[in-house]
Amino acid sequence: MSNLSSKTVLTTGEVATICKVAARTVSKWIDSGRLDGYRIPGSRDRRVTREALQTFIRTNGLPDGGLSRGTSQRVLVVDADTSTAATLAETLSQETGREARTARTAFEAGVACERFAPDWMFVDVSVGMAEIAGLAAWIRAEGLRTRVVAMGHSFLAQEEAGLRNAGIRSILRKPFTLRAAIEVLDQRLAVAS
Repeated sequence: MSNLSSKTVLTTGEVATICKVAARTVSKWIDSGRLDGYRIPGSRDRRVTREALQTFIRTNGLPDGGLSRGTSQRVLVVDADTSTAATLAETLSQETGREARTARTAFEAGVACERFAPDWMFVDVSVGMAEIAGLAAWIRAEGLRTRVVAMGHSFLAQEEAGLRNAGIRSILRKPFTLRAAIEVLDQRLAVAS
């Protein structure tokens, strides 16, 4: 799979390997219009762009088979429960190919922002609501590109409004699915200012 990390156009065989289906199935997806692909002129061979495949995978809830391993995106998971943080970080890394690390406190997260430069930071409310808002505000004030996601079982309306005003990108309510976390990571939106 590592040789696919730099390819921008994939064969039906490569798509089949990623999606864990037969190459003929991929051809049918393309021919029926479900998967955006094209035929090579003068040939029966088909090709699919990496972007089209990633969209197809997200839309259909399929695992990406390591397709995004070539991305440079980094994820920091901040949770007072180190076991929970490690599990989420490892799972996101395995499923999306992004580099993931953990932190236990807002202070550790701030240090990690400077050293690790994460694109995404998932912060659990166990760190503290004021600390999450402060961390998000500091990230925005410093002009860092880290997008912050708050995680927790429940949020009061004023807490949610305060977090969003501080620059929180998304809020994931527990229990959330891995698919929901990956969908947040797949957002290609600019950081709110």
